[in-house]
Amino acid sequence: MRYIISGKNIDVTESLKNAVYEKIGKLERYFTPETEVHVTFSVEKDRQKIEVTIPVKGSIIRAEEVSNDMYVSIDLVEEIIERQLRKYKNKLINHKQAAANFNKAFMEDDYAEDDGVKIVKTKKFAIKPMDPEEACVQMELLGHNFFVFRNAQTNEVNVVYKRKGNTYGLIEPEY
Repeated sequence: MRYIISGKNIDVTESLKNAVYEKIGKLERYFTPETEVHVTFSVEKDRQKIEVTIPVKGSIIRAEEVSNDMYVSIDLVEEIIERQLRKYKNKLINHKQAAANFNKAFMEDDYAEDDGVKIVKTKKFAIKPMDPEEACVQMELLGHNFFVFRNAQTNEVNVVYKRKGNTYGLIEPEY
């Protein structure tokens, strides 16, 4: 794997790089040598954050972890990515997509199958036309992290969601 390591508000030391090579390097058995791994360290106050992004054909494997110790964050993010890979593998086998990015031994290895996604609750609700700002207000009133609504200007179904730092995002369909 090829590592692209960068830092925001932090000097990336050889010790941090070595920790990445050691921990994230455990994932090398899953990927081909050409696979790029983007690692970004950042520090905000007492928060030590690591983001790992692995672009594979047709998808992105991504995880981020925050703790008060960067080395703990590195350990945690490696575990998350490994878990994601095991789940993703079943989808790859079923759809034969992006398998070129993965090591042949990983694809042939038989992991215990995960139970998959279980939908435990279904809700139905009327979608009222409104503008995105009104949807954000409704989301806050309900105490949710996202809100589905019909955009009054476009008449399309949109989603607003809460982002870090008390900001909001809007998802619009693209055809």
